[in-house]
Amino acid sequence: MSRPGFVLEVDERTPALLVHEGEGFGLRKLPLGSRVVYPPESLPGLRDVDAQIHRAVHHPLGRPPLPELLFAGMKLTIVFDDLSIPLPPMRTPDIRSRIIEQVLELAAAAGVDDVELIAANSLHRRMTPAELRRTVGERVYRSFFPHHLRNHDAEDRANLLEVGTTPHGEVVEINRRAAESDLIVYVNVTLTAMSGGAKSVSVGLGSYRSLKHHHNVHTLRHSRSFNDPPNSAMHHSYDRMAGVLDAHVKIFQIETTVNNDTFPSQLGFLNKREWEWSLRDQAAYLAVKRANELAPAGRRRQLWQRTVAPYGVTSVTAGAPAEVHEVTMRHVLRQQLTEVDGPADVGIFGLPYICPYNVNSIMNPILVMSLGLGYFFNLYRGQPIVRPGGVAIYYHPVRNEFHPVHHPSYIDFFEEVLAETTDPVAIEAKYEEQFATDPWYVHLYRNSYAYHGVHPLYMWYWGAHALEHLGEVIFVGGDRRTTARMGFRSASTLDDALEMAGDRVGRSPSITYLHAPPLTMADVR
Repeated sequence: MSRPGFVLEVDERTPALLVHEGEGFGLRKLPLGSRVVYPPESLPGLRDVDAQIHRAVHHPLGRPPLPELLFAGMKLTIVFDDLSIPLPPMRTPDIRSRIIEQVLELAAAAGVDDVELIAANSLHRRMTPAELRRTVGERVYRSFFPHHLRNHDAEDRANLLEVGTTPHGEVVEINRRAAESDLIVYVNVTLTAMSGGAKSVSVGLGSYRSLKHHHNVHTLRHSRSFNDPPNSAMHHSYDRMAGVLDAHVKIFQIETTVNNDTFPSQLGFLNKREWEWSLRDQAAYLAVKRANELAPAGRRRQLWQRTVAPYGVTSVTAGAPAEVHEVTMRHVLRQQLTEVDGPADVGIFGLPYICPYNVNSIMNPILVMSLGLGYFFNLYRGQPIVRPGGVAIYYHPVRNEFHPVHHPSYIDFFEEVLAETTDPVAIEAKYEEQFATDPWYVHLYRNSYAYHGVHPLYMWYWGAHALEHLGEVIFVGGDRRTTARMGFRSASTLDDALEMAGDRVGRSPSITYLHAPPLTMADVR
């Protein structure tokens, strides 16, 4: 029986607490009286994952068993989440490969010979052959790549199909092969409440024409809690689009969840509460920290990007997307949810080295903003951990570094757009169409490994709710010029940051530190 999450109040006996700082980490003392929100202890993984997959597809929710949906002569499309999830990547074999193999075995037994596999990369960069191989496994890769295993292309007009429009005028346009299939089997890993469910097909296989209806400033500002669908305008849009899809294509969703075993054994201290560190954990902390600081920047990044998580799979659920996701969410919340008594004046967040959009890449400043204000800020249910007008303090160096292949439009966005304005509304009105339709960006997205041209704008929009809610954003250790370009401030230490925040929150503010990763979702009452 794993222990639930809890909130620690810092007193004289509290040790220095671990804080992630990009590709580094350190122990930091917090002011007395600060609250620290810890996630529940890692749940045990399933003992027999393959048996649970078999059980899920033969006893689904809201759908006939998968073998009954398969028949000779049908067109079957298997779709799977791309490399943006889970984070860090899971140790092989990836749960997606184990599910896909069982689905393919059932399809072969039914005489299905028209099968395509598509990575649901939406407007993300294409996965490389090596990344596809790692996700689907060697046997599937050898059997299907390159002709029947591929990335979705959101700019391939000939292979997109408009399947309908919602009552709100939202265009639903997805991958043509999937839309014309007799059955889509979607294989998902739900790491947070922001993924899975109705979002999977409409976003993962969508086009810019579809995504712009919910990836916009208005919708994101009105999504008061991404983890509480009744309060999320974005989830309402996903649901409307799912309703249109249901009328045109049958989807058999297979969703999985994982536990909080985020770091491998050599970094096991990162998974633990600090006062429970053994002498071995303390020695490992000192050794890893010193080696990390001595390593050249390129080598340090390479080592972190090669880190894989020994996740245990905690659930496999199959069937109709809405019914499946309801069960999936219960498993996610059981692993991540911690009750917190009200918001604080100041929220503290340590940002790690990875986010959904820099796997095998570089965490550029726009991605730091999106990770901090778009993802970590929104790891709550009910209300944010920071009160309206309060201050968010993030730990991250925010270096002016970009991956020229993966993030070309990000460079232009940072250098040109943010030099003029940081206002999401103004950016959307003046620049979105330009970045979304630029022929060079489209070419790089389709033929290289670049994120879609509009992607940096969407990342900026993800922070729109936090920007509207907060009175100040400060980065401890952040590069001053880089943070200033984005409209934020930087401080050398936490004490300096709290001094800077004094005008907003006074000299004795209440403070809450969201201790993550492993991921914690604050249920703020």
